[in-house]
Amino acid sequence: MLRRLTATVERWPIAGTFTIARGSKTEAVVVVATITDSSHTGRGECVPYARYGETVDGVLAAIDQVRPMIMAGASRQELLALMPAGAARNAIDCALIDLEAKASGMPAATLVGLAAPEPRITAFTLSLGTPDVMRAAAEAASDRPILKIKLGGGPEDIARLQAVRAGAPDAEIVVDANEGWTVETFPAAMEACAAAGVTLIEQPLPAGDDGWLEGKRFPVPLCADESAHLTPDVPRLARRYQAVNIKLDKTGGLTEALRMAKAADDAGLAVMVGCMVATSLAMAPAMLLAQTAKWVDLDGPLLLARDREPGLHYEGSTVYPPGAEVWG
Repeated sequence: MLRRLTATVERWPIAGTFTIARGSKTEAVVVVATITDSSHTGRGECVPYARYGETVDGVLAAIDQVRPMIMAGASRQELLALMPAGAARNAIDCALIDLEAKASGMPAATLVGLAAPEPRITAFTLSLGTPDVMRAAAEAASDRPILKIKLGGGPEDIARLQAVRAGAPDAEIVVDANEGWTVETFPAAMEACAAAGVTLIEQPLPAGDDGWLEGKRFPVPLCADESAHLTPDVPRLARRYQAVNIKLDKTGGLTEALRMAKAADDAGLAVMVGCMVATSLAMAPAMLLAQTAKWVDLDGPLLLARDREPGLHYEGSTVYPPGAEVWG
């Protein structure tokens, strides 16, 4: 049956400014792929990832390139060979799953071989800022059980961490360095994280420098993010990290993400499911991956000034699975 594939660009304002080691932004720019057949519509949302050279125009061009094959009925498995991993493939993969769920009348979880999803607790992200600013943000979010704090390298990181711990003394803290540390700054930063009771450190070193971690163990476990993309990466990651952050925009969709999660589990790596700053449409398929993850970081809609409607339901830091009106 002939399908129709369209791609649109949407801009969603962020509540304030979102800052990490690589820069700041005030809006989330997303691409939504929509696939329709004669009776049903499936959607998938992605965020072009500048860290990997992706742009909005590039994602649109990539979607346009495979449009004839998708319209002719290409499956999700065929999509893996038609497109490289990345944001564009994620949007199409998730739209195909949504379309299949709508057409079959089965939930997306059933289609991909999973049990019905349940609510999960998500981390809440604090942007990179001065120690005083980050302490104030931590105090405002101190009722949330898990805070993920952005650090960026440099002499203020230890003060930032101490300020957050002072502002939220009871919260679990996950640190995300976004490749901001160096081999030279790593020991002092690790010591400070251990002293503050941090439970996980994401990507402390640049992806190209993380060979230094090979075979080493530290007081706080390390999680690969920018170093982690696809299932074949897992054996290398297991020699350097204790966890892996799986994001659909990196894996190129839920189909590959589920494979990578199984490989990570088989290799003894814990899984974090992460996200870009985006709307509930991007979080919804990741909620299936989140069911077996040790850490869940699907707070993208909480960082926006407004979310799409209908969207996922959040009660504090508890995020509920999507209804069919949202996705799947």
